[in-house]
Amino acid sequence: MLGRKSLVCAGLLPAVAAAVEGPLSVLDPAAPAAREAALLWWWMLLVAVPVWALVCGLWLRASRRSPTTARTGQQSSGLRWLLFGGVLLPGASIAALLAWGIPAGQRMAYADTDPPALTIEVSARQWQWDVRYPDSGVRLVDTLYLPAGEVVDIRLGSADVIHSFWIPRLGGRMDAVPGRIHRLRLRADEPGEYHGQCAEYCGIDHAFMRLRVQVLSPQAFAAWMEAAAR
Repeated sequence: MLGRKSLVCAGLLPAVAAAVEGPLSVLDPAAPAAREAALLWWWMLLVAVPVWALVCGLWLRASRRSPTTARTGQQSSGLRWLLFGGVLLPGASIAALLAWGIPAGQRMAYADTDPPALTIEVSARQWQWDVRYPDSGVRLVDTLYLPAGEVVDIRLGSADVIHSFWIPRLGGRMDAVPGRIHRLRLRADEPGEYHGQCAEYCGIDHAFMRLRVQVLSPQAFAAWMEAAAR
């Protein structure tokens, strides 16, 4: 029986691995910031699964106790579980999450890097992305070109309602709010095509508010920029 179970689990591994891949998968990172988010997700899952199993086990154990057994030593036992399950366990979990998450958030923001190589202005509207390269005057719609291996400063705004700029394989999401300019830094490791999506419901065509991201080598990006600026 154990051999059959092992074979079944081994057979499921390729399916599980395939499930985390895809153009909009946060678990298939292609940039440092996205890797930080994916790693944090996996650690949270690693902690959440045994905690969930423990809670289910305790629930099953409690559901099978007789009323007489449950009343015996109820006060002292309840106090112990209150301290462990209500104070120590969540307190330790939150402390560990903050100890890992705060430095990860700083790294995702590229807070300790040099000034960005490029600034791009992105304005969201129902239901498209207006992209502008202020240094060259190039304007695009629903398409973003980035140089590989370089930190890029994205300046986000909105012309109508709240939207959310999100390229899952490259980094975290950032809201685009009317009347405000938010800053998001990205860096893609390798040339290729990536996909973005508005992650904040913004109206009837929200699901179709997509962004195609083309990452080019620095030389190819410079050539594209020169051609597009003509």
